[in-house]
Amino acid sequence: MRAVALGGGHGLHATLTALRRITTEVTAVVTVADDGGSSGRLRRELGLLPPGDLRQAFAAFAAEDGGTLWAQVFQHRFGGDGALAGHAVGNLLLAGLFEVLGDPVAALDEARRLIGVTGRVLPMSPEPLDIVAEVAGLDEEDETAIRRIRGQVAVASTPGRVQRISLLSSRGSGEPPRACQEAVDAVLGADVVFLGPGSWFTSVLPHLLVPELHDALVRTKATKVVILNLIPQPGETAGFSPERHLDVLFEHAPDLRVDAVIADRDSTPTPARLRRAAADLGGRAHLADIADPIVAGRHDPDALASCMREALGLTGGENSMEGQ
Repeated sequence: MRAVALGGGHGLHATLTALRRITTEVTAVVTVADDGGSSGRLRRELGLLPPGDLRQAFAAFAAEDGGTLWAQVFQHRFGGDGALAGHAVGNLLLAGLFEVLGDPVAALDEARRLIGVTGRVLPMSPEPLDIVAEVAGLDEEDETAIRRIRGQVAVASTPGRVQRISLLSSRGSGEPPRACQEAVDAVLGADVVFLGPGSWFTSVLPHLLVPELHDALVRTKATKVVILNLIPQPGETAGFSPERHLDVLFEHAPDLRVDAVIADRDSTPTPARLRRAAADLGGRAHLADIADPIVAGRHDPDALASCMREALGLTGGENSMEGQ
C-alpha cells in the first residue's frame, strides 16, 4: 500500500510512527515554513529550506526501522552557549547536504540512503515559504479588527484568534508558491493520503495552499484521511472543537473531499456534530481511544495504527486494502 502523509513537526511524526506499522511504502511530505529555533537560524544564515520538520520525519522512520541510534543522534541538540548551541545534529547534516548537492530532493534522498530508512521524505515546496495569518483579537479597542502577522513562530504563538492563512514565496515576487514535483507525483500515485494531526494553521493547512499540491490532493484517486488533534493548541486553535477543525479545512480548500476522519473518543464531546462535519466533507468519522494513556497530548501509535486500519477497511493482511 503506497501511503503519503502530509504535515510537519510532532504531528507528522505521530502519523509516520503509526503508519509504518501498516506499510513500508510511506512518503512524508513536509511543510517548509519554519522560521524559529535552529531551523530559522539556518534558513536565515544560509538561505536553505528549514530542516527541522524534515529531520523529525527522518527520526520517525529511523526509530521504526530499527535505527534507534540514528533517531537519537538526529534529534540530539548541542548545548553550551557557542555557535552550535541549540542546533540539532540532523539539522546540520541536512543543511550540509542541501549546500553540497544543491537540490533539496537529491539531498533528502541521500540522507535516506545514509540512515538506511525505507520511507521517503520530501518537502512540500523546493523553496522556503512564509505563512501570513489574518488574526482577530489583537486590538484591545476593537476585538473584531483583523491584523496580518507573518511567520510560523508568530502565528503559532499569537494570543489572537487566527481566521485564515496564506503562503508567500521566498522569491517575494507575488507569485504563488511552487510545489515539489516529486511530492505532487507521490500524492497522485498514492493508495492513501493522510493529512494531520499537527499545528492546524502552520503544519496542516499550508499543504492546501500550494496550488499544484492542492490540485493533486483534489484529483488523486487515493483514499483521503484526516487525523484530528487530541487537544486545541493555545494561540492557533484555542477553543476549537473537533468539527471546527474540519470547517477551517473546508474554508481553505472548498473543493477537497475526504473519505475518513479519525478522532480520539475522549477528545470529541459531541460525536454527532463531528459525524455531520465529516459527512459534509464526504467522509465518515472514526472515533477510538487513540490517545497515549501516559503522555498527555500524544497519540498512541499502536492504537492510531489500529484506527487507521479500520478507516481504510484493511482486510486479509497488512498490505491489502478493501476495494483495491
